Amino acid sequence: MESLHYIVQHPSAESSAGGLPLLVLLHGYGSNEEDLLGLAPYLDSRFLIASARAPQVLDFGGFAWFPIDFTPDGLVLRFDQVGAAREKIRELVETLRAEHPVERVFLLGFSQGAGMAMSAALAHPGLCDGVAFLSGVCVPELLPDEARVATSALPVLMTHGRQDLVLSIQQGRAARELLSRLSVDLDYKEYDMGHEISPECLQDLSDWLARRLALVER
Repeated sequence: MESLHYIVQHPSAESSAGGLPLLVLLHGYGSNEEDLLGLAPYLDSRFLIASARAPQVLDFGGFAWFPIDFTPDGLVLRFDQVGAAREKIRELVETLRAEHPVERVFLLGFSQGAGMAMSAALAHPGLCDGVAFLSGVCVPELLPDEARVATSALPVLMTHGRQDLVLSIQQGRAARELLSRLSVDLDYKEYDMGHEISPECLQDLSDWLARRLALVER
């Protein structure tokens, strides 16, 4: 199985905890590994950041984690390739752990990448120390069977825009309800924004990640 292509951005500040905190970025449908790197200047400078390219090449350009069909009745998500995609995410994290002195791992996904981040984290307990779930959806088909059994409380920041025309706020709230029934430490926030990361959302994301790092360094 071919490995994911990714870009690494090294930290500009040292971590007092010893090892590096790793932040893995998973872009949305139709985008690429460069898209979310624009967040880096606004996040904690101690992070080693790896931005991954999804494995499927789309006909119109860009990449996807799994296929989506655009029909007159709306979007149809095809989940048969989710398992293979989340295995690639697991392999990427393990590769980065082997190549760098990584001590903590966080997954950050936007839109389709958010669902994949959640899917990979729940399928592989211990893979990461938290998930930032931005403007995504989470449905039972994305979750491994074992995720329905409470294990440890995974820290999750979930954000969604009330004016999102791509993935509606109703879908976001349904994802919140699904995740709230699992063993996750869920911090859910809504904003007056569309399918995007607004300045307010970005600030909350930055603060949440900084708090997660501070908990470890005490």
